[in-house]
Amino acid sequence: MIKQESHVQHLWDGIVQYPPEFVEKYIAKGYWVGQTISEFFIECAEKYSQNTALICGERKFSYAQLQQRIDEFAVYLSRQGYQVGDAVVIQLPNIAEFFIAYFGALRIGMRPIMSLPAHRHSEVSHFIGQTQAKLYICADKFMGFDYRTLAHECLKRCESLHQILVVGNADESDTRFDVWPDTTKFQQQCVVPPQLTARHVAFFQLSGGSTGTPKLIPRTHDDYLYSVRASADICELNEHTKMLMVLPVAHNFSMSSAGSLGLFYTGGTLVLSQDPSASACFAFIKKYGISHVALVPALAASWAEAVQKGQENIFARLEVLQVGGARLADALARQLIEQYDCRLQQVFGMAEGLVNYTRYEDDIEQIISTQGSRISADDEIKVVDDEDRELPIGEIGHLLTRGPYTIRGYYNVPEHNRNAFTLDGFYRTGDLVRINAEGNIIVEGRSKDQINRGGEKIATEEVEQVLNQHPQVIQSALVSMPDSMLGEKSCAYIQWRMAEQDPSPTRLTMQLRQYVQQYGLATYKIPDRIEFVEDMPYTALGKIDKKALRQRLVA
Repeated sequence: MIKQESHVQHLWDGIVQYPPEFVEKYIAKGYWVGQTISEFFIECAEKYSQNTALICGERKFSYAQLQQRIDEFAVYLSRQGYQVGDAVVIQLPNIAEFFIAYFGALRIGMRPIMSLPAHRHSEVSHFIGQTQAKLYICADKFMGFDYRTLAHECLKRCESLHQILVVGNADESDTRFDVWPDTTKFQQQCVVPPQLTARHVAFFQLSGGSTGTPKLIPRTHDDYLYSVRASADICELNEHTKMLMVLPVAHNFSMSSAGSLGLFYTGGTLVLSQDPSASACFAFIKKYGISHVALVPALAASWAEAVQKGQENIFARLEVLQVGGARLADALARQLIEQYDCRLQQVFGMAEGLVNYTRYEDDIEQIISTQGSRISADDEIKVVDDEDRELPIGEIGHLLTRGPYTIRGYYNVPEHNRNAFTLDGFYRTGDLVRINAEGNIIVEGRSKDQINRGGEKIATEEVEQVLNQHPQVIQSALVSMPDSMLGEKSCAYIQWRMAEQDPSPTRLTMQLRQYVQQYGLATYKIPDRIEFVEDMPYTALGKIDKKALRQRLVA
């Protein structure tokens, strides 16, 4: 047995806990059952041991085989000296190693940070610095980007980082992720379960970053597993479910709505795809008899376009198509249902907690025009005006929520939490919504200055701060512009300091986009369009008038 040194006394540092009366209520109502996520998967692996859990390319893992790999990795981590509460950044594409790394880290009480493949040095180094992460697990290359270079930069700049594990070809100073199972020294070893309760923080999801670099969302074992189990029940998953994972596997939507964890809870099979294109995914759907897929609206639109152009109507093969991450256009929803015979389920939620689903028994107009209703009767929802006064049913206002799986605060940002949460614990989601007579939510937009680019949230202030560092940029303003595929794209208005040797506007645009890319922001944050202006419009309060800039784009 590999013993763990327990140092749990610091595990609540920077964490806003649920008040005791709510803890008692959620336990009494059976929402929180006192099981850790590691115990949860061990139970799934024992119950469905011979079922196929995972298909990744040519590799197949039964639940028992996947659990064995997880146990071996947990022993490796323990022998390396990692302990309860140590943070690990996991940044992997849709491959089996993600689950081995995630569950293996949880097995010894480490706390994973769910970085997405699109994140770059600015974000990853921030995650490491915020949590004092000791380990970074990444791919060698994905979509043309070399993560080893990013990892080495983090290793130089982040004092807490001790080790890099690379899936694929590692450099001399790195460790290959797949080396540890090849030895026999771990065969007869296992780790002692860490001294944790299900109320401790299991891992960190990431916010949309509405005010800059994504904030860390602390998810406890109890709160997260309640949403997983309830979602799996609502979505009616079972042992025969075959789910194709197209969206990034670390995303909250992909993990819990009902996602991979909901699928494991019911003993189904997860098929991983690194290519979300219609041509690649349609082949997967036919090859494996896929029953469930979750997409963002932009992907749903591109798949529908492929069918429109003559590819087989793949939607009719599915039992369920989930669409979430951004508002689905009513016209596309209707087309999917009426023209393509698709069983559609809309999903509206957030990594901070609250999740809503349209139900299969809802009438067609509810499924087309709303984003569903809450998971739990104890998901408390308020729609309020700018003064926090509750509004009547049907009126548009700011969405506030609290409940058995909605956090009470972001990690280690007390000043931000004072604005993001009310004094009585309601989370200010930043969404503008209305609620219809049936209790379903209709999303009308965002109150935060944020661009929703196909489900990826861009904080305008963060990109502006980067642009404004360029020596020839006087000031900048990033605004959204409508896009038929992604819903929104970004346009940067630049007040430029002219120079004699300035290249053409086209060359300047390329240079500025490269400037943002080289700074290290995620690729989706690079402005889609750049417009140069002599002067900015201003509001009466002296702020840049972004509404006027958006109207220019429309004109």
